Amino acid sequence: MRSLWTGNIGFGLVTIPVKLYSAVEDSRLDLDMLDKKDHANIRFMRVNEHTGKEVGWDNIVKGYDYNGKYVVLTDKDFEQASPEKNKTIDIFQFTAIAEIDSIYFEAPYFAEPDKNAAKPYRLLRDVLEKTGTCGIGSFVLRNKETLAAIKPYEDLLLVNRIRFQQEIRDHKAIKMPANTAPKPAEIKMATELIKSMTSAFDISAYKDTYAEELMKIIKAKAKGVKPKLSPLKVVHKQGADLMEQLKASLGTGTKKKKAS
Repeated sequence: MRSLWTGNIGFGLVTIPVKLYSAVEDSRLDLDMLDKKDHANIRFMRVNEHTGKEVGWDNIVKGYDYNGKYVVLTDKDFEQASPEKNKTIDIFQFTAIAEIDSIYFEAPYFAEPDKNAAKPYRLLRDVLEKTGTCGIGSFVLRNKETLAAIKPYEDLLLVNRIRFQQEIRDHKAIKMPANTAPKPAEIKMATELIKSMTSAFDISAYKDTYAEELMKIIKAKAKGVKPKLSPLKVVHKQGADLMEQLKASLGTGTKKKKAS
């Protein structure tokens, strides 16, 4: 794996040199865009809007449109904006992970300690696990400041980027119909349905099956076989009688739990 960020995790006066690696990978199939006529690969070019000529990466810089005029920024400018946050995740608070709403979580990264930082790294990891807390800090990654929640994961420290509150859209823009309060009987029935379907969460029981099914179609078409069309099974549909839907669901949910 290639590291995405090199710097330090700091808490108090303790400094832990680390490298960050992406903890996730995309399960989607790598699909290319092709010309419908001859299946030629579609290529994208970086074109100068004035000359129409392609521009190489070595000649591309970043700029900000400030009052109609571009101000060009260099790598040193990005570092100078906050040099300490470019190289250090300084923990300024510890809190229970449950205190952070899931809407704030972004991408997770594995933190690898420098060979001379194994002891303080393990100390922070073990204490976080013992206290049931995570460390909150901020740092700059790819020219963008982000908050980070640092928590134990297996034998490692996991650095999870979290969004600032200002990045969450105002949910009041979502319109909710009036007079939708459920009846006590509906609440009772829905509670029973949830109880019948409640069990310990095991992430290993789930996997991306869509990519597998799509690959089957790809292999069949590669052999010249026309894929069979599978009829769409409507599992959820809107109905007028909510209680009848809940009763039917309760029977199905109970059967699912017993079957498992």
